Amino acid sequence: MSSDPSRVGLVILAAGASHRMGRPKQLLPLGDKSLLEHVVDSALGSAAWPVVVVLGAHAGEIRPVLARRPVLIAENAAWAEGMASSLRAGLTVINAFSPRIEGVLFALCDQPAFSSAIVDRFIEVRQRSGRNVVAARYGGHLGAPVLFAQSHFPALSALVGDEGARKLLATLPPDEIATLDLPELGQDLDTPEDYAGYRASGA
Repeated sequence: MSSDPSRVGLVILAAGASHRMGRPKQLLPLGDKSLLEHVVDSALGSAAWPVVVVLGAHAGEIRPVLARRPVLIAENAAWAEGMASSLRAGLTVINAFSPRIEGVLFALCDQPAFSSAIVDRFIEVRQRSGRNVVAARYGGHLGAPVLFAQSHFPALSALVGDEGARKLLATLPPDEIATLDLPELGQDLDTPEDYAGYRASGA
């Protein structure tokens, strides 16, 4: 991979319906921003470019929140299919943006500890290790964010259902994957209890 970090794009997966939360978790207040604004601003403050946000279930409510931010929006009409449809939608926009993109970091919209520094660590590990995949490790398993080199774009585009990139990760030999231990990303906000606990922690 080139030493030019601008050849790494970033896709934020934010198309879900938030059924367990009971309201769009993308818009949960997190300090003076919404949760999604925090994740988007962290992405924009990193070395990754472009930043793509995949919207779906609540696109009409969420899109205005992002109107003043320099992000590309991928509308995922098939969001009900599951995570794979959002991966495909985001990758389609990345490929249309530039054929020179050499890797994409896929991130979730509901990890409050996500930061610009974390994104830059992924890019640095990819450049230093030469591995085609860099995945976060927390809670005893690999998970998002995950950075895939361009060689994996066809396989990502072929994913279906709700398993997302984890299904692809499970098929790869361990020596192709570099890992980043990021225990702080083990906290996501899926339910009202998750959100209340996060607020109570004073984080």
